[in-house]
Amino acid sequence: MDLNLTGRVALVTGGGGGIGTAVVSRLAAEGVHVVAARRSATPATADGVVHIAADVSHPEGCADAVAATITAFGRLDIVVNNAGGGERLTLDPFAALEPEDWDDAFAVNFFSAVHTARAALPWLAESAGVVVNVSSLGAHRTDGPPLAYNVAKAALTAFGQGVAPELAARGVRIVTVTPGPTRTTMWDRFAAASGAPVEAVLAGIPERMGMLTGRMIDPGEVADLIAFASSPRAASVVGADLVIDGGALRGA
Repeated sequence: MDLNLTGRVALVTGGGGGIGTAVVSRLAAEGVHVVAARRSATPATADGVVHIAADVSHPEGCADAVAATITAFGRLDIVVNNAGGGERLTLDPFAALEPEDWDDAFAVNFFSAVHTARAALPWLAESAGVVVNVSSLGAHRTDGPPLAYNVAKAALTAFGQGVAPELAARGVRIVTVTPGPTRTTMWDRFAAASGAPVEAVLAGIPERMGMLTGRMIDPGEVADLIAFASSPRAASVVGADLVIDGGALRGA
């Protein structure tokens, strides 16, 4: 199916690993001009993708990422707010979480999307563009761990629903994509923190999370859904939370 994305311009935050890398590759394969932003990167252009360094955990970094996209291509049609995780990501219980843990979780997983969307809005309004926020199954199952991460992702999901009418009035769609357990380095970190062998922990996650598919999700599957959500084929998908979780929630 042709997604009619050829020639459009996308900014992907957290574009350097896991889901982000898959999204960048998928959009580029659809003919999209992509700027991939990550906290630390050597500025370069490879395979038609512009790689930039931008720390979107700060408002200035979000504005810089948008400005770099406009400098490179002169327009902006798609923002994929994929940055997530955080330097202080922890499985500690609530009583052990420090204020810095909460600050980091919200800066990376919530405010990065808020500030990037706001910086991009004038350009997206010109192009009738779309914002895709990448949330997490933890937004629906906030009881931790990782508690601060889950709560921040819940805020991100609520943001997408809450701001949808205002953006729609300006011709901009916003959509949330919510992956379940996806085989990325973040899940490797979670597994390692348990103290048990990483592969053994990961092998047990589908059953523990109630995934009917019996396996973790491949980042490419999430990227396919994000590409669709970004495209004119999804023009009537507005303010929605698109869950890709192997059946873990089952509509709950």
